[in-house]
Parts: sequence; C-alpha cells; structure tokens
Amino acid sequence: MSAFHSEYLVWHWPIAFYLFLAGVSAGAMFFAVLLKHLCVKEAPHLSGYIRAACLIAPVTVMAGLGILVTDLTKPLQFWKILLFYNPTSVMSVGVMILLVYTVLMFMWIALVMRPYIDEWSELHLPWLQHITAWLSRVEPTLTGILVILSLSLGAYTGFLLSALPGYPMLNNPVLPILFLLSGLSSGAASSLLGGVLLHGNPDSREVKFIHKIEIPLILVEIVVIFTFFMGLVLTGGQSKIAAMNALGFGFWGAVFWFGILVIGLSVPLAMNLFMTATAKRRWAYVAATASCSLLGVLMLRHFILYTGQLTIA
Repeated sequence: MSAFHSEYLVWHWPIAFYLFLAGVSAGAMFFAVLLKHLCVKEAPHLSGYIRAACLIAPVTVMAGLGILVTDLTKPLQFWKILLFYNPTSVMSVGVMILLVYTVLMFMWIALVMRPYIDEWSELHLPWLQHITAWLSRVEPTLTGILVILSLSLGAYTGFLLSALPGYPMLNNPVLPILFLLSGLSSGAASSLLGGVLLHGNPDSREVKFIHKIEIPLILVEIVVIFTFFMGLVLTGGQSKIAAMNALGFGFWGAVFWFGILVIGLSVPLAMNLFMTATAKRRWAYVAATASCSLLGVLMLRHFILYTGQLTIA
C-alpha cells in the first residue's frame, strides 16, 4: 500500500498544507504580539522580526484559506458555509474563527505600522489617520481578542481532524493541544527565519526572547506527543493498532522517528540550547534551526493526517 493512498483516505495533502499554514499564521501573530508588548515595546514597526511576523501571518492564512476552498468538491459554493452558518459544525466554527481572526489581524498590523500609514495618508488620504487613531484607542481590546483568536485558530486545526468519525488516532482529545503547540513553534520559527532574511540582527533581543520561549515549548511538545501515543496504546483495540501502524517500520515510521523527532524537535532543541549556552547567535544558526522546526511541523501535519486515516474503528 502506498504511503499516500488508502481505501479509507478522506483527506489528502492539500488539507495538511492548510493545517500547516493556518498554524503558522496563528503562531506568527501570537509571537508578533508578544514581541511588541513584552520585548520591543518602542517603535515595533522598526523590528525586522515583528515586520516578518506581520507579513507571514496574512500571507499564510490567505494561502491556507485558498487551498481549503480549492480543495472543496464545489469550491464556488464556499460562500454557503458563511451564509448558512451551523454552530454545531466544526468546519463552520473554524471558518468563522478564521474570518474574524483575519479581520482583526489586519487591524492590528495596521496599528503596528501606523507611523508608515500616517506618513503616507497625510499626503494622500488624510481621513485614514482618524481610523489609525481609533485603532490606537482600542488597542488593548483588539490585542486581547486577537491573542484569543490566534490560540483558538491553532487549536482548531486539531479539532478539525478530530471531527472525522471512525478514526481512533484522529479522535484523540490531545490532538488540538498538539497542533496548537506545534503551530506556535512554526510561528516562532517562521518569524525568526523571516526576520533574518529581512536582515534582522541574529543576536538581537527579539531572537533571544523567542528562544527563551521556544526551548520549553519544544519540551512540552515532546511530552504531548508521548501522551498522544501512550493514550492510544493504553486504550487498546483499534487505537493501539493505529499507534503501532503509525510508529512502526516503513515510510511513515521513518517520517516520525527521523523527520519529526530528530529534525523537527531534537535538532532545534539542541541548537537553541547551544546558542543560549554559548551566546553565539549567527545568521546560519538561527536560519537553520528555524528551517528544521518548520520542516518538522510540516511533516507532523502530513504524518497525523495520513497515518490517522490508515486505521478505522
């Protein structure tokens, strides 16, 4: 049987990319807020890492939404999900979270980039300054709601798969937590990679701040992965079979042990500890570590999506 084909396969690789991109956006926005309020504070629009996060978050969420709509059987009927909203449907709830998050995300980005917007609008569209002034007044509320929505979007990517009935590996209450944590990791990594590509200082306070969060985040993610599979094994029956099928020999076993655990988690953890201990943060170190983290999260999304559909209840 091919690693990418099964008689029980409902969702394919486009959904894995959608889940990955939505998590990257949520994580990047989350870390942009943290950097602005806990690290940079003054002139956040000048930080290469905040600018990178503010660029990555909208690009990835729009790309992910485009993939989701295109992958639908009837993509031109996507508007019906919005018009006929069903609060009991995971897809409807997720799309609503995604849309509200996107609107508030652009509002928050406009707030961060206010100096640029005000300078331009003073000559071209003066009335825009009234909008940016209003955004500045509601910043605390806007920021709080955006953080909640970004965390909700990260967890939703796991709930979406959990809603598939009859697949014991996917019907796992730990999955939303795992996808939230890995989404935050991918957001941190993408912000770091984008920041250094935008000529940000690899030894800046922003990089040190993110690394301080990344190290415990990776450790918690490893524990959650262990909990995820241990729960399946202890449940027994088809759940145990699903875990064994996923972790055993073969293509997906190699993806998990070497791709996710080694490249995606162990290498970034070791590099983060090395850079923290030696205080050496160079462009190549930061970029390579972030790239490994992103690759690991992308492999995790594909691994869970495909192996989760290999065994039915």
